Amino acid sequence: MTPKRRQRLMLIIVMVVGVSIAVGLILKAFNQNLMYFYTTTEVKEGIAPQGQMIRLGGLVVEGSVNRPNNDVTIEFKLTDNQSKVTVLYSGILPDLFREGQGILAHGRLNQKNIFIADEVLAKHDENYMPPEVADSLQQAQ
Repeated sequence: MTPKRRQRLMLIIVMVVGVSIAVGLILKAFNQNLMYFYTTTEVKEGIAPQGQMIRLGGLVVEGSVNRPNNDVTIEFKLTDNQSKVTVLYSGILPDLFREGQGILAHGRLNQKNIFIADEVLAKHDENYMPPEVADSLQQAQ
């Protein structure tokens, strides 16, 4: 093999290795940022993973909203009309948050199957409901 061919071969090998490393890092970052949607029934059945970022959707149960320590921490229950899950959220809730409202929460399940929310999203008008929540409510009925 001539020196020029050897140099070209090395360049191609370096490029293939570099592209492979870049693709691997991109796939790893993408996989870490995936957030799957789960219903309250799936959480109760143990399908949803504990300690991993997930999205939980449902309706806020009437009469379940309370502030245990009168601070920014709020506790409420979500339902898909089959089962209920307790949600803890520390922060300011959206203006449209209320009982009977469809919401979507991002967070993690702890060891006691209590959902610790990092973010709570409420519907933005009377007709809108997150598609995942609407689908899970339809399946529950």
